[in-house]
Amino acid sequence: MVKTQDHDVRWDDVRIFLAVHRQRTLAGAASRLGLDTSTVSRRLAALEADLGQRLFERTREGVTPARAAERVLAAAEAMEAAHARLTREASDLERLAEGTVRISTAPGLASVFLAPALPRLRKRHPRLAIELEASVGALDLMRHEADLAVRSVRSSGAELVTTKLVSAPWIAATAPRLAQRLGTLEAWSDAEWIQWDRDLASFHAARWVAQHVATHVIALRTSDFSTQLAAARSGLGVVLCPVPYVTALGLVAVDFAPSLAAAAASWPTDDLWLVGHRALREVPRVAAVWDFLTAELRSP
Repeated sequence: MVKTQDHDVRWDDVRIFLAVHRQRTLAGAASRLGLDTSTVSRRLAALEADLGQRLFERTREGVTPARAAERVLAAAEAMEAAHARLTREASDLERLAEGTVRISTAPGLASVFLAPALPRLRKRHPRLAIELEASVGALDLMRHEADLAVRSVRSSGAELVTTKLVSAPWIAATAPRLAQRLGTLEAWSDAEWIQWDRDLASFHAARWVAQHVATHVIALRTSDFSTQLAAARSGLGVVLCPVPYVTALGLVAVDFAPSLAAAAASWPTDDLWLVGHRALREVPRVAAVWDFLTAELRSP
């Protein structure tokens, strides 16, 4: 039980709150829990009275979580995880993993690796729903803007947990037909290139291209990595990208003369990290996605 002012919040009531939050109807929650709708309604009302907050707005279509519900959701799920461990059910993720998991990651990672993997995740955990926030700007896990993040920069903070997935070197790559036509490069500017736009001029890959490739052979500037990759696959030019993308998209490494080896040795290497909030790490829905992403993205 959890104390709130003069009342105890019981696990049975928290369980009803979570079911209602996930099902969005009292009848759906009742069916999930094996209770009748009137019991769910009565005990939800009692929980709201104990908390002194209205958790859901009732409508003809069902219920909509109020702001208070979103504030207590993480604590409720932490209580769910603790209860699962106590009753030796935490390992039974096939049965317990349900609800929505929000993942923050970069657009390229989302489109090339995460989105194609979702059918396998759904087959394993059909009660899970994924919200994929694919943007350059990272969401704040400390403020629960996302449940998990896949990032190339390691996050720090006492409330965060991280695990390293892979170290990925960047290489110069292009479509196979263009690579064959180019042959062995004697100078980097012997090929047309795809470069980051000026807003990301300080990015390590953009700095390398700016240092070694002449401006007049830049065929495309864009800071959208997915667009860069699509252009490279079409044969527009050479792109600097991490090795896993080369393999996944059917690109090939560009051949170059020994005189260019020193410059190639300065290609960047990125680490890929999986990050989560410590309070949510054991929650079944988050744990299931954490384990899945680790298996999918980690180097063998």
